[in-house]
Amino acid sequence: MWRQVLLYFRTHSYRADNCQAKETLQNEDEEDIKAAQWIFKPMGSERMEMRKRQMSTTQETPGAAQAQHSAGNRGSNACCFCWCCCCSCSCLTVRNQDEERARRTSHELQAEGIPNCEESPAPTLEEVNAWAQSFDKLMLTPAGRNAFREFLRTEFSEENMLFWMACEELKQESNKSVIEEKARLIYEDYISILSPKEVSLDSRVREVINRNMLEPSQHTFDDAQLQIYTLMHRDSYPRFMNSAIYKDLLRSLSEKSIEA
Repeated sequence: MWRQVLLYFRTHSYRADNCQAKETLQNEDEEDIKAAQWIFKPMGSERMEMRKRQMSTTQETPGAAQAQHSAGNRGSNACCFCWCCCCSCSCLTVRNQDEERARRTSHELQAEGIPNCEESPAPTLEEVNAWAQSFDKLMLTPAGRNAFREFLRTEFSEENMLFWMACEELKQESNKSVIEEKARLIYEDYISILSPKEVSLDSRVREVINRNMLEPSQHTFDDAQLQIYTLMHRDSYPRFMNSAIYKDLLRSLSEKSIEA
């Protein structure tokens, strides 16, 4: 009998547990369904609301798009503080113009800083033939110096002739203040290592110049002038005699003499 009672209670408790489990699962399924409906159902409504908002925004602010479009068209007049920093920015255009103007001004100043060729009559055929005899005869006449200087310009060594001519002018001065000023300019233009027209001198000559600059005189640069004269004689003069500049000048004068 006790066995039947225990079996009865076990059977009823198992059924009760099953019913409770079924109810729990059913409740969980209903909650999942509600959650899914809460998640997915508003999405459609939210999309509809977003579309409505977009349509209303487009209808309410048609001028905003035009203002934005016009602002885009004014991009070429934007200032340098704009984030795009495009090449069409007006401030960059002004800046480019300023740089171009500065380069042009610098080029003009450099051209003004180079002395013009000496005034001289046109050389004769005899003079041009004499240039081939010696370097001294070439340097003796203004026409010879001008022709040689033109050749040196093609070799980017015109500063040698300019320095030699500046030293010759210094020797012609007698006023002490003028001598000091010209000596200072010659030093800055042709002796200083910071100058773009620095001539090639050895250390001994530079030491002599530095001592002479304590009391500048007409002969402050005599050693340097002689060294540059020797350099032009040995290095540049032979190439000048074989250059097209000299040969063309000699041929043109020869043709004119034959026609005459």
